[in-house]
Amino acid sequence: MEFEEKRKKLVESLKSRNILTEPNVIKAMLKVPRHKFLPEGAISSAYIDSPLSIGMSQTISAPHMNAMMCELLKLKEGDKVLEIGTGSGYHAALCAEIVAPKNSQNPGHVYTIERHLELADRAKIKLVNTGFGESVTVINGDGTLGYPQEAPYDKILVTASSPKKVPPPLKQQLKDGGILCIPAGSKEWGQDLYVICKKGKSFDSKRITGVRFVPLIGEWGFPE
Repeated sequence: MEFEEKRKKLVESLKSRNILTEPNVIKAMLKVPRHKFLPEGAISSAYIDSPLSIGMSQTISAPHMNAMMCELLKLKEGDKVLEIGTGSGYHAALCAEIVAPKNSQNPGHVYTIERHLELADRAKIKLVNTGFGESVTVINGDGTLGYPQEAPYDKILVTASSPKKVPPPLKQQLKDGGILCIPAGSKEWGQDLYVICKKGKSFDSKRITGVRFVPLIGEWGFPE
């Protein structure tokens, strides 16, 4: 009950700041238990609007960023989503709650790629334990290559900062009319969040705001 109340207060705060506006995203943020995706030592801080360490030099994004990216992607029931950077598994769970709600007549699916095997394995367990095991597939691999086996995707979400040249495989694996949300810029500072919409063979890119994410490592990302 304590966590539920804290979650409600967090959601109300995000709504008051006009970060949370879409009913399906609000519902997901109220339902998905962020504290169950965190390491033991960080659980007490689960509903503070701040990024937190999850080990392996990786973080779980601040809740306002999770909410913002979900809304920018215009997620809807039935969407097939590719996430690059599983991390804790929390953001994948939020997406799954929106695109594949329980008893859906048209369930979507989330495919999420994590380069750290230990984090991927942890996320799988947490997703199963929170009821998202069937709607999220966790893959251990290089996220900059995407996941061509299930392409094309309605929406692609990247939770690590890409170089300014967005990985071509991700753009190629996006459906016509699809949306890609990605931070890009430098490896450390000077990053911006972009929304990229595919229209035929062209891509419309819009800068949203300055951000700071861990770097996207891989063949089309930064060197490790």
